[in-house]
Amino acid sequence: MAETEKEPKKKGGMVKKLLIPLVAVLVLGGGGAAAGFFAAGMIGGGEHEDPNAPKVVLKDGTTVSAKAAGLKQVASGSHLDAKFKVTYLPIEEPFTANLRGGGGFAQMSLAVSTYFDEKVPAALTEHNIAIRSAILMAISDFDPIQLETIEGKEQLKGQLKKVINDVLVDKTGFAGVEDVYFTSFVVQ
Repeated sequence: MAETEKEPKKKGGMVKKLLIPLVAVLVLGGGGAAAGFFAAGMIGGGEHEDPNAPKVVLKDGTTVSAKAAGLKQVASGSHLDAKFKVTYLPIEEPFTANLRGGGGFAQMSLAVSTYFDEKVPAALTEHNIAIRSAILMAISDFDPIQLETIEGKEQLKGQLKKVINDVLVDKTGFAGVEDVYFTSFVVQ
């Protein structure tokens, strides 16, 4: 008597046929999404630093990138004085400008400070004319009464810092002035 052996039925044939392409789609889709996020800078590499950007000078004189120092842009606050070396740079010639409303003029001498390396002083020197023009425009936008108060002078300092850094960003791609100081100040 011949025994006929029956092959056992394959189980899950349909499941395997559906599961393999589904897994392949998920793996490829996930890989594509990850590559897209990486390319967009959302994961992984992030922003790349400009090799021409100025470096922050630490108290010991060594320089590091602003990113390595934890700075995204020019920061505000005296807490940075404890960590970084500050450099004070006088702006050579005084400024004289008519004030808004025709009520007088202001004459002042300025200095700036930076935590960055020699690239910021070099940029200040190279773009001196554009910076001086922006400073004169900012001064002439104030009126004499504003400049009689400490608050008005602080507003002017903030505006001067902004216009100097705006010129630096426009001309060089980086800012670097931390603060502006009056070394003489006369309003008439």
